[in-house]
Amino acid sequence: MSSHNEKTHQPPLDLSGWGWLPGFFMVVGGFLTLVGAALSWKYNDLREFSTSWLFGFMFYYSIALGALFLVMLHHLTDAGWSVGIRRFCEHIASLLFPWLAILFLPVALLGKRIYAWMTINPAHNNVVAAKLPVFTVPGFWVSSAIFFGVWWLLSSQLSRWSLKQDETGAAECTHKMRFYSGWGIVAFAIFLTLSGVLWMKSLQYQWFSAMHGVYFFSTCAWSGLATVYVIAAVLLRQGSLAPVLQKNYFYFISVLMLGFTLFSAYTEFAQYFVVWNANVPEETFWYLIREHGNWWWLSMLLIAGKFFVPFFILLPAAVKTDFKVIIPACLLIWTMHALDLAFNIFPALHHDGYHLKWIWLPVGILMLMGGFLAKKFICKFKAHPPYPQRDPRLLEAMGVSQNVVRDLAAASTGGVK
Repeated sequence: MSSHNEKTHQPPLDLSGWGWLPGFFMVVGGFLTLVGAALSWKYNDLREFSTSWLFGFMFYYSIALGALFLVMLHHLTDAGWSVGIRRFCEHIASLLFPWLAILFLPVALLGKRIYAWMTINPAHNNVVAAKLPVFTVPGFWVSSAIFFGVWWLLSSQLSRWSLKQDETGAAECTHKMRFYSGWGIVAFAIFLTLSGVLWMKSLQYQWFSAMHGVYFFSTCAWSGLATVYVIAAVLLRQGSLAPVLQKNYFYFISVLMLGFTLFSAYTEFAQYFVVWNANVPEETFWYLIREHGNWWWLSMLLIAGKFFVPFFILLPAAVKTDFKVIIPACLLIWTMHALDLAFNIFPALHHDGYHLKWIWLPVGILMLMGGFLAKKFICKFKAHPPYPQRDPRLLEAMGVSQNVVRDLAAASTGGVK
């Protein structure tokens, strides 16, 4: 593999003048968010603000879950190429608690403005009654606390043993991370599905979909991979990951992005096909709403922008390590992911189409949350080594052949193997 390694010969990027950007996003986004909250309060209707806040939260929540999935996947597969991305993926996953948990509080506090089922008497509605006790305000709080408790346990323990591995290099650290990843991947599947259903799908509580959990997982991994590619490309250019992240390793990230482009498109089509084929009113109404107004045009844009365009960009092998091609594709993936979440969330409030006069509000919330989370990520990245120092696959990640290691060991012992 070392013969195919390509190190970048370009000079490091000058990022000294970009340190203000997260703060700028927080200030501008915070201003737009406060204006949106004030206008919603003035008109005695906080639904627009609260739904937009949920949208922003789900965007960054899904990316953090995607990073957590990649960390566990690394330990379960014992791969060498992913050593270089493991550490900053751990930092992204650690945003789940406490920072994303804090950002979730407005969703919980404004729950009655977001979720219609919170204001319905179960005695008068069989659909809500069938989902008790979760579909109650206490049930919502308790379930949400359990979700974040699981994310805290997984992300904190994986990060803790990873940093301890840097200090000691003990095999116990590797075994512990594999242990947490082993049961964690099962818990991940369960609680990712439950949180996606409770926080997003239940906006229209009458709707039934057996594919929603798989759909949400695919979008989390898809957007997470795009984020990892961009951050890894910047860190490689800066030299932080140059020893362990050769340029040809980006081929593997691109392959995964291509795979999840197909998987995400499949889950969305399968969900639509099953609903269309069954023709049950409790399911079809969800799509019928999205055939009105600009939701129809958004659905057509998603078909092109979420599948066809990234698919044909990512398909050729030659471009998978070309940053000038793939990084714009990653930006497209972020955009399509945000629009896809909007397609899932906002029609519950705007049945006849989104009111574009409000578009600045979710954009402002995305800026506010993005700037805040970026600051926390950068602080944590600077506080620790940029990549695992004693990972068992570290030499493989560096492109050092095991035969070379054995020869060096033999030479150091006078030729005795």
